[in-house]
Amino acid sequence: MADELVHREEPSPNRNPRKAPISMVVLHYTEMESADAAMARLCDPAAEVSAHYLISEAGEVTRLVPEAERAWHAGLSYWRGVRDVNSASVGIELDHPGHGLGYRDFSDAQIDALIPLLARITGTYDIPRANVVGHSDVAPARKTDPGELFPWDRLAEYGLCLPRPAKLETGDPFDNDAAFYLALERFGYDITDGHKAVEAFQRRWRPERIDGIVDGQLRAILFQLLLDRDRGLAR
Repeated sequence: MADELVHREEPSPNRNPRKAPISMVVLHYTEMESADAAMARLCDPAAEVSAHYLISEAGEVTRLVPEAERAWHAGLSYWRGVRDVNSASVGIELDHPGHGLGYRDFSDAQIDALIPLLARITGTYDIPRANVVGHSDVAPARKTDPGELFPWDRLAEYGLCLPRPAKLETGDPFDNDAAFYLALERFGYDITDGHKAVEAFQRRWRPERIDGIVDGQLRAILFQLLLDRDRGLAR
């Protein structure tokens, strides 16, 4: 399918039929030396990984798997009751060294290319803002990408993801950490590894401090997110 937002087509063999309709987008970083190295891995049958799109730091968008098919990007993952995240999602890889090779800001050109692609995908499949997530959100025990420097605020300006709550109506709504974990699960996270789940929540919603410790600010942010969702303001 022709797409003016896509610059190249490099079909990956790592794909299979979907088992669910598309309801989310998962954003990743490649954590590799270059876009070419990432491309080679995503197209290598032996690697058994892929994504629908790869966006270079220069802003070049390459399609590897058609959206109608299931790409292998999320691995063992979970979000809001969905355990086969690969079947329900579009996966977008961002060419980036990641935490392992020198974590840094994402390039403006890359985010400028991501925004219209994401807008087209979310519009086509009526994907709610709450389901535009990072790999660490759906696999908190294993992954940290796209990480604390990813500019979620830029995406939120265009209505492409949920913004960080600007106003916290209740200062400290949960009686104890167990109540917070249950609320975190209700919001969508896998809390099997509670510490890692808290780190993932911090990485997305309070990136200035990531320590895996539940505190009053985190409790207030989570409560506000749930309150907004219950009011129908967080789709």
